[in-house]
Amino acid sequence: MRVVSKREFLKNKQLYFRKILDGAVFIYPTDTIYGIGCDATNSAAVNRIREIKKRDAKPFSIAVPSKEWIACNCVVRVDAKRWLDKLPGPYTLLLKLKNRKAVAGAVHPKTAIVGVRIPANWFSSVVRELGVPIVSTSANITAQSHMTSMSDANPEIISMVDFIIYEGRKAASPSAIVNLAGRKVKVVRR
Repeated sequence: MRVVSKREFLKNKQLYFRKILDGAVFIYPTDTIYGIGCDATNSAAVNRIREIKKRDAKPFSIAVPSKEWIACNCVVRVDAKRWLDKLPGPYTLLLKLKNRKAVAGAVHPKTAIVGVRIPANWFSSVVRELGVPIVSTSANITAQSHMTSMSDANPEIISMVDFIIYEGRKAASPSAIVNLAGRKVKVVRR
């Protein structure tokens, strides 16, 4: 496992892009906390995150390349469009997938609903350039404290990822979840 700065990651981004597309699991900064991610179209990498987090079949959220990606791959009702205008931002929008092949089934087992994010930070441009969604789940073991810095990172998780992009302490809370897949819009703060 290697810890790299934003500068080092961007300087060597083609190397890291290859690693991600080849199945690397990594920790990265979002606009809220640190996430653990991988190429969300790679079933083996997604299942590796499930093992690392000790997570059951509960769906993972994904950071997506663009609002256009959301429109092409998810059902976006008229009442949901105003929430898309809030992106990028600290929101996870729960939407029904209309293109089930857009992500690996391991991202959302037993459901057609997926949580989509466009974090308001520089890593969103990485996702856009990669052109594939990235798993966006907190860098912790399920039900334990989320990672805001290297000092509170779980050593077990740190030892199981391929690399960490670190940019210092994050002071925010996890993103708000907005369920846009049901009959009524429901906002859940965590």
